[in-house]
This record gives sequence, structure tokens and C-alpha cells, in this order.
Amino acid sequence: MYRAVVSSEGSKLLEWTLKYRGEKPMVVVGEFGPAGLIISTGNSPPEPVPMNINSSDMLRLWPNTPVGDLVFTGDVAGAVVKETLRFQADRYSIDANIRVENATGQPQTVTIAFPWFVRRHEKAAEEKFIGQRPTEVVWSSGGHVNRIDDLGAVSAREFDGEWIGLDSTWYLAALLPKTPGFKLATNAEPAGDAKNGVVSVAVRATPTIAPGQAWEGRVEFYIGPKEYERLVAYGLEGTLNFGGFPIPRKYGGLPMEWLGVPILKLMKWVYHYVGNYGLAIILLTVVSKVLFYPLTVKSMRSMKAMQALQPQVNALRSKYKNDPKKLQEETLGLYRKHHVNPMGGCLPMIAQVPIFYALYLALSVSVELQNATFLCFGRVFGIDVWICDLASHDPTYVLPILMGVTMFLQQKMTPTMGDPRQAKMMLVMPFVFTFMFLNLPAGLVLYWTVSNVLQILQQWFMDRPRSRGTAREAKDAARA
Repeated sequence: MYRAVVSSEGSKLLEWTLKYRGEKPMVVVGEFGPAGLIISTGNSPPEPVPMNINSSDMLRLWPNTPVGDLVFTGDVAGAVVKETLRFQADRYSIDANIRVENATGQPQTVTIAFPWFVRRHEKAAEEKFIGQRPTEVVWSSGGHVNRIDDLGAVSAREFDGEWIGLDSTWYLAALLPKTPGFKLATNAEPAGDAKNGVVSVAVRATPTIAPGQAWEGRVEFYIGPKEYERLVAYGLEGTLNFGGFPIPRKYGGLPMEWLGVPILKLMKWVYHYVGNYGLAIILLTVVSKVLFYPLTVKSMRSMKAMQALQPQVNALRSKYKNDPKKLQEETLGLYRKHHVNPMGGCLPMIAQVPIFYALYLALSVSVELQNATFLCFGRVFGIDVWICDLASHDPTYVLPILMGVTMFLQQKMTPTMGDPRQAKMMLVMPFVFTFMFLNLPAGLVLYWTVSNVLQILQQWFMDRPRSRGTAREAKDAARA
């Protein structure tokens, strides 16, 4: 699952190579990342504790030996430190147990911290989480998840809470205090520089230890993918950001977890039976279309009826172009006469928007799609052919182009009503969306493409048996 390299300088994690669903590992390495155990006393500045390893310097975890410990000891200005790092074969986490003993003859106030650093702006490849560098600070306080989605807005703070971390769409590095006495902290250096410098998050304790006594604490580090079930086991499920509807949550939008989480679970349930996330996305899209088919039919029939009345509406506009009040009265009277609701084509579609938006969000945050293949034919000249990673964009750009073509066909088949200029603008939208989708994850583009194809089939099914009836309805409406 992972490979870890730990330094004797503060037991700093030098490397964390995470093999997750394929050959594209997440690597945490170098100057930035976890700084290890930092201790300061009244007689010493904050610094990593020089450590000696008192156990085997190499651990190999196997099914028959799934747990292993690294034990470090050191001292700082009269404080004797012992730290035990526990690794488990089936968990993307490290359990740190710390014991600090006061070996002096006076009470000592000791600051014990575990910070994690990241640059405010992406500069080095090793800082990335598979192209997804940490983009926000996230923490839980009083059971409420808080976010700072602009690293330039991070400032020096200390507060109570359950956990704190650096977050990206698919991966998370979180620090979870497991014993009382720890505070959560954020910092930015240099302060006030929103574009340059370094941001850090930390858990920090400041106990006063009597002579000859010891303080003990425990902190767990989660460094891994944001799989829902794994996150729930650590109480970190709130890091999955399903956003808000119809506006971002931070501006008052409705939280979408109530829809996004069940859809995410449903996708994984389907995957369990079909064994391919591409097929799971297709089946999930089909199910959503089937569930909303009655509303879609109602919307299409209403739009057809409106289209049939359009010649009369245009005639009324010409006749009463200088009398808006009379035009409104006559238009509403026309709709009442033919039992047509002007909003009938919109309301059924609006009712579906939250569901499809939640499905879109569930695919957006699903790390399970990383390295998941669908119609993958290998690599040619270093390029995947075709969809070899549903979490990455299609390198051949065939899928976004197909999406644009299906969207164009859908727009051509959709009944038009009203301003011809608006109809022309709608025909331009497929080209705009194609450009927007070129670099989006292939899983999202696949969902959108399949949705378009199903919409085309629904429109064809509606038009085919009703073509004569619709033409007769249009003629009758024109005579009325």
C-alpha cells in the first residue's frame, strides 16, 4: 500500500510513496511536508528532536505481521523524549505515541508540535498529490468542518478542534490528536504575503511537567486517498467536499452531502458487481434517466405544445407590439384555451437538476476513478489509448469531441420556441462545452456523453410515434 522513509531528525517523514490503484504513486518528500516532532522548552527554541532509533531500522509488513513499530529516543534541554511510530499494513496512517519526561529539578513548560508545511503556490512536482497539490486547509471544530480554500488567506491561529489537515480533491493529509491537551494551529510565513511563502498546519500541546514526571500524548496521521469508507473510519468524511446548491456553500448554498454520499455509495455498489467504473458510470446514468423518464416526457410534451402554438404567439406579438398589457392577456388566454402551461417544459427539468448535479459532484470527488480503465488499449508513443484513467483527461480528446457532437445533436432535436437568436445561441453551447471538457476527468465526460445519448434516444422515441399527431396539432393550433 505504501513505502515510508523516516529520518532520525525528529522522526520526520522523508518519503511517503502511496501506491493506489495502479502505477501513479502519491509521494510526500523533501523540505515540504511533515516536519516531524518539534519540541521547545523555556531554554531551547522550537526544533526537531535529534533521535536515536531503538528498534529495527527497517519494517516490512505482511499479512502475518500486519503491525510494526519504530521506536525513537532523544533529549532536548533536560526533556527526555520517547516516540513510538506504529505502522499498519492495511491503513494509510501512522500512530505516534509521545512520552516527554522532565529530567531537571524544576517544572518545565514544554511545547510539543507536529507541523505539516506546503507552499502557497505550486512550484515543485514533488509537492503534488498526483497533480492535485494541497489546495486548502480543512479542520473540524465542535463537529463542524471548516475550510480555507485560498492558501493565501491562511494566518497564524490556535484553536480547539478534533483534527486538522491539508486537503486536495482526492487526497488528504490529516493530523488527529487522540489525547486531551492538544490544540490545532495554522501559520503562514512570511506573514501577510498572500502569494509567496509557506503555509503550515499543526497539532500542538504545551504541558507543564513536574520534575521527574512525564507527559504522554498520542497523535494519528492519515495520509491517503479520500475513499468514503476509509474517511468514515477516522471521522474525516467531512473532508469530501460536495459543494453547495445552487451557489457555493460558503455563500449560503444548500450542502449536497445528503445526495452526493448516497450516489457515491451506489456507484461503488454497482462497481462491486460489474467490476469496471466506466460501466458503473454508464449504468448509474441509465438508472437516473429511467427514474426521471416520466418528468422528461412531461417536459417534452409541454415543449411540443408550446412549439405548436408559436405561430399564434408570434402573430399576437405583431398585433399588440405597442400594448404589452394586452399582449400578455391575449397570450395567457391562448395558453388557457389550449391547456398549455408556459412553465410546463421547465419545471420537470428543474426538478432533476439537483440529482444530476449531485451525480456530477460524486464523480468529481471520487478518488476511486484514479487509474480505473475503460476501453483502454494500452500506450502508444507514451500516450494512453484510449481511456486508461477515468480520473484524468482523455489524452486523445476523442471523448470530449464525442460529447460535443452528442450535445449538438441533442440541441438540434430539442423543440425550439421563442427568440430565434436564443436558438442559435443554444447551438453554440456544444462547442463551448467541448472546449471546457477537454481537460476534465474522463469519468465526468463519459457521464455527460452517455446522458446526452440517452436524451437523444428519449427525444427520438417521443418524436417518432407522435410525428403525425404533432403536425396535426400544429395545424389545428394555427387555424384556431
